[in-house]
Parts: sequence; structure tokens; C-alpha cells
Amino acid sequence: MTGAADRRAREATGPHRRSRATLALVGSLIVLGMVAGAALGVWQVKRLGWKLALIERVEARIHAPAVPAPGPKDWPAITRDTAEYRHISVTGHFDDARETLVRATTDLGSGYWVVTPFETERGFTVLVNRGFVPPDRKAAASRPAPAGNGLTTLSGLLRMSEPGGAFLRENAPDEERWYSRDVGAIAKARGLGHIAPYFLDADAAASPPGTYPIGGLTIVRFHNNHLVYAITWFSLALMSLGAGLYILREERRAARR
Repeated sequence: MTGAADRRAREATGPHRRSRATLALVGSLIVLGMVAGAALGVWQVKRLGWKLALIERVEARIHAPAVPAPGPKDWPAITRDTAEYRHISVTGHFDDARETLVRATTDLGSGYWVVTPFETERGFTVLVNRGFVPPDRKAAASRPAPAGNGLTTLSGLLRMSEPGGAFLRENAPDEERWYSRDVGAIAKARGLGHIAPYFLDADAAASPPGTYPIGGLTIVRFHNNHLVYAITWFSLALMSLGAGLYILREERRAARR
């Protein structure tokens, strides 16, 4: 009796007991991996649906006829999801004396965006990104006087403000170093009032061939890797399941032996 009791005690505290504890821990980690992988995969599928719907909406906005730029009563409701890349038009005149040059990198090389206040006939101001100029055209005197300094109608894409800076570089208004089209900061630096919370990317029609700035360079591109991410997470969940089944099979074989 004493020998049998001793054997049971050794089994309860020896390698067999430790093996079960290890198996339980490994099993828990496998289940956690399966659940996490499946949940993240489902989330990425939802994100994919949202991204595809966004791309469809933006494509429709870009190619739709231009509509009047949103006025003050519409500003509180403007968001990226509801308004960005909407095709809009404005009528008024440029205030060339208060233009701002914002660093830019385009298919034409490095240079600047020329951002100019546009005083609309409806009584508010919109910042207009008139287009790109290379470094040797940075000075206004190096460019021909822009056409349409009187009453002008132009169209382009509504873009949301880019606050703060870009590429890990902060705007420095006091030093006239601009890296992003931050509507609020530019308006403050230029003493502009009653200004729209968005800016307008002018289309190519605003700049005749051979003149500067060069408009119509807006790039509409959305990173859409959600399908790849979803497949990755679901694959990890399946791998966790496979690992669990393998360990279970090996344990059963060991038990039979």
C-alpha cells in the first residue's frame, strides 16, 4: 500500500504533472492565437469594405461636375469622409500679395506649392493651391504675372487642412518655412479672416501651358493593404489551429505508448 501511494504521489508531482501544466499553457497560447488572428482578420475585412466604399465615393466626387464651394453655414459639417476631394468652384479674385510657398515633392521634382488667398464674391476667403513651381521660380518676380487677377472663376478639388507639418518637420511661420498646407496657421500668419477650413487644389485649367504655377497635380491615392492583412491574420489563426491539432495528436500517441 505504501509503495502504491508513493507512486501516486510521484506521478502527481513529477514529470507527468509538469507535462500537463506545460500542455495546458501551450494550449492556452494556441487558443489565444486562434482567437486573436480570427478577430484581427475579421476587423481587416471590415476595414477593406470601408476603404473600398471610400475609394468609390472619392472617385465619384472627383469626376462629378463642380459645385459651389461650401459656405460658412456648411463649414461645421465638413469632414474628410464627407467632403474631401469634392469637385468645387469659386468666383472672386486672388490676393497675390499674401501668397505662401509650401515645400512640395511632385512628379516634376522638388519645389513649392503656391498657396494664395482667394476672396470670393460670397464674402469669405479660400486658400487656393495654384500649383507647383520649381526652386528657380520661387520668387514671384521670376514668374509671369498670373492671369485673372480680376474677377475669376476657377475649379478644383476640396482638400482638408494639413495642421502641424509634414514628414516629421514642423511649420515655422516666423521663418517662412512651410511644410504642410495648414489653413489655420497660414491664415494667422497672413492676417486672413473669415476663411474656409479647407483649401482648394486648382485644376490644370487654372494654369495655361508654359506658365507657372503648374496646377492639376493632385494625386489621389489610397493605401489599401487590408486584404493582404486579413489573409495574413486568418493564416496565423489557421497555423495556430494546426499547431494545436499536431500537439494533441502527439500527446495521444505518447499516452498510448
